[in-house]
Amino acid sequence: MKIRPLADRVIVKRLEAESVTAGGIVLPDSAQEKPQRGKVVSVGAGKILDDGSLGKMQVKKGNSVLFSSYAGSEVKIDGKEYLIMNESDIMAILEK
Repeated sequence: MKIRPLADRVIVKRLEAESVTAGGIVLPDSAQEKPQRGKVVSVGAGKILDDGSLGKMQVKKGNSVLFSSYAGSEVKIDGKEYLIMNESDIMAILEK
């Protein structure tokens, strides 16, 4: 099944949580925090501005992003978990 976000919404695949600390301690699933990093899977067309024009999206498919802790709504599609959030919930694009 394909999913296509509307307006200024973005679909993000959350990155896996770190299971080992820098000191080598293995963390159980219950102790791991949900990561605030992800990869953009799909983007909407853009926000409709007051003058009726379409605002350009700043993120694009494939970008690695940082987002706020409680951003978006979690959905499960074909057994995979995604976040659907507004573009404004994304705080930064990670670049190498």
